[in-house]
Amino acid sequence: MAKKYDFIIVGAGSAGCVLANRLTESGQYSVLLLEAGGSDKSIFIQMPTALSIPMNTKKYAWQYYSEPEPGLDGRRLHCPRGKVLGGSSSINGMVYVRGHARDFDEWAQEGAEGWDYAHCLPYFKKAETWAFGGDEYRGDHGPLAVNNGNEMQNPLYRAFIKAGVEAGYLGTPDYNGFNQEGFGPMHMTVKDGVRWSASNAYLRPAMKRPNLTVLTGVRVERLLLDGKRAAGVVFTQHGREQSASAGREVILSAGPIGSPHILQLSGIGNPDTLKDAGITPTHDLPGVGENLQDHIEFYFQYECNEPITLNGKLDWFSKGLIGAEWILTKRGLGATNHFESCGFIRSKAGVAWPDIQYHFLPAAIRYDGKSAFNGHGFQVHVGHNKPKSRGSVKALSARAEDAPAIRFNYLQHEDDIAGFRACVRLTREIINQPAFDAYRGNEIQPGANIVTDDQIDAFVRQNVESAYHPSCSCRMGVDDMAVVTPEAKVRGLEGLRVVDSSIFPTLPNGNLNAPTIMVAEKAADIILGRAPLAPSDLPHFEDADWQNRQRQDAAERPSEQ
Repeated sequence: MAKKYDFIIVGAGSAGCVLANRLTESGQYSVLLLEAGGSDKSIFIQMPTALSIPMNTKKYAWQYYSEPEPGLDGRRLHCPRGKVLGGSSSINGMVYVRGHARDFDEWAQEGAEGWDYAHCLPYFKKAETWAFGGDEYRGDHGPLAVNNGNEMQNPLYRAFIKAGVEAGYLGTPDYNGFNQEGFGPMHMTVKDGVRWSASNAYLRPAMKRPNLTVLTGVRVERLLLDGKRAAGVVFTQHGREQSASAGREVILSAGPIGSPHILQLSGIGNPDTLKDAGITPTHDLPGVGENLQDHIEFYFQYECNEPITLNGKLDWFSKGLIGAEWILTKRGLGATNHFESCGFIRSKAGVAWPDIQYHFLPAAIRYDGKSAFNGHGFQVHVGHNKPKSRGSVKALSARAEDAPAIRFNYLQHEDDIAGFRACVRLTREIINQPAFDAYRGNEIQPGANIVTDDQIDAFVRQNVESAYHPSCSCRMGVDDMAVVTPEAKVRGLEGLRVVDSSIFPTLPNGNLNAPTIMVAEKAADIILGRAPLAPSDLPHFEDADWQNRQRQDAAERPSEQ
């Protein structure tokens, strides 16, 4: 007989960990949390500098690949997703970016009523403890610790910020506060030198509660439906099929690949897609798996004239010293993700808010730790962050163990192609500012000979990689292609919600861990029937009313003689 719980959460990733904590904190409800992976206690997960290891390890991540992408000359891009307690927050780069305020206003305009910036900001604040103290925009009592690493001890970090200002852009002391746009220090989810994943922040405290049951090594086969109500889940653990029932709700938090796939395995989705996969349709919901979006980026690399980069720390002896210092003190180069400065700019005049993002790294090396430049170098990761291209996630069979087909359709819209041309030209302009004169050597990549539109387009097609931000495949909204309502309920069904990055209507301008945690915090109040946190009335830099007030104030001030 299936054991009964009030809530069943599928997936112990960023959203699932938040929900497991918030739904159990009153002690009123019993919660079952199901996770395909296992423990996150590995040193390679907890040590920030080792981030490339869990991301590229089958034990800790689903090693998905996209289908051949026409816009990338048929290349298949790597799409790792967390398969461990903490999910992708246990394998990601720990970069903390909320997104631009306008991104969330865009969500509301897309039909996600109540998810505008004014309603989301209080939940961002609720989630975090900002290392430098809370203020109107930042939280100081939340589970998620946020800081900025080693505070830019390498001079290249400050050179990048200075170069951005010299190129005519703004400097921003806190891109997660009043003004995202500009150049400044980058923030990361690290606490006392340790990766502060959703598992460390939310799940571990909750696991001490008797009303939370966590099962790992679980493969969810399908949802149990009783007519139009989700009654539970069928899952396999240790080779044995089991089931559990939910008295209140089943909540899918399996991520932008897993959540639509589980819906489809349960017969929920586009009937044609389901029939092609040999699945009997049970609920017609054509948007399941559609609207898939992702950020892509490339590395702009230069030789460095000074021997101050991380390329000088890649030998085994140096790595051993870094690891030993981290083990003993939780300090040093092991305690940072090395992305300690950043920038957010607009790709062209007339763009309403920033759509290009920079992560600066004082090394010339691939994200997976391979193919380091033979010598000293530095690089900036750059991507056009508001793509118009859309893809899909589609089950290929009725077997849960068979990965779905993932098609992002990267660079299928002309505006996305133009955005990457801007990335190349604007980045060159920034790196060639005086701030880099003492450090800048030859351009390694793309190469000084890549200048025309056709040359840039060819380079981008061959060199962009995923920034590991898939999302939007169970879009929130009210139209026929929306999968969930603004309350995160699966449309047309009872007792079933999706809460993770798959419900984003559009991609925000930034990394996705922070907004995913915010979404789960806000959804928890909705699920529990709590009054939502009061919306903020704070302005942001692109707020038209604020700008008008500034102009009016300036006009009313007496001119200086």
